[in-house]
Amino acid sequence: MQFDDDVALDTSQVQDARGGGIGGRVALGGGGLGIVGFLIYFVLNQLGGLPAGVPLSTGDAAPGQPVSSSDLASECRTGRDANTKPDCARVAIINSIQAYWADEFARAGSTYREADTTFFRGAVNTGCGSATADVGPFYCPADQGVYVDLTFFDELKTRFGAQGGTFAEAYVLAHEYGHHVQNLLGTSDRVGRGTGPTSGSVRLELQADCYAGVWANHATTTPSASGKPLITNITQDDINRAVDVAERIGDDFIQENLGGGQVDESQFSHGTSAQREKWFLAGVNGGQPTQCDTFGARDLG
Repeated sequence: MQFDDDVALDTSQVQDARGGGIGGRVALGGGGLGIVGFLIYFVLNQLGGLPAGVPLSTGDAAPGQPVSSSDLASECRTGRDANTKPDCARVAIINSIQAYWADEFARAGSTYREADTTFFRGAVNTGCGSATADVGPFYCPADQGVYVDLTFFDELKTRFGAQGGTFAEAYVLAHEYGHHVQNLLGTSDRVGRGTGPTSGSVRLELQADCYAGVWANHATTTPSASGKPLITNITQDDINRAVDVAERIGDDFIQENLGGGQVDESQFSHGTSAQREKWFLAGVNGGQPTQCDTFGARDLG
């Protein structure tokens, strides 16, 4: 994955709250949506399965203390910085994702509202309640924000066994912005808290995977505010790395490999590894949001 050295980055879309706030307990009961969400918390702590969105605690997590984002602004100026600094690459990816959806909404005659991404460490307070890194990256509909403890990207490799890489991270970020799109379109309102292989929760997550793939299809042709695309090249290896992540965050993979070794379909909330791969690639290959109708699909894969 390569970025255009000369295209400017917009760091205003990212808030840096990594100045403090380690520890705390999960209390995210306000509808947060994430790429692995509460499943990983339940499995790794052997608490069994509860519907996604049910608060685990009424205690507050210690909030990440906001720090000035001036460091990002000074370090991440152009695509040249994105090619050499991981944080700047994340800013560039977020810029590209939001530029695509702004264009897509405009083509449909509506207006896209930008969402901020907050980088945090350990724990953070949000409009959906307080949360720790245990829930993984997530989107909060209440404040329309994406929240990422960047240590998750390290855990993808050390705990999940993923290959990792810049585009693997791009898939995760694009999935969370897929949830923002669902919120803007009202799709999220169709989903309850039930779980299971054909539940609304699974369909919502698979659609977000598909939306991530749609962005990937257009990433090298989506212009930034400067009129030029930020991303110049996405390779097959990049796509393979994203698929690798999708396979390792399926409900069945997490339950079998990171939990007790048994798969309980009644607790599926995000889809199987095969389903997540299928719908991400459906977006990559099709390139149209209309091809992401997981709610109308009889066979999810």
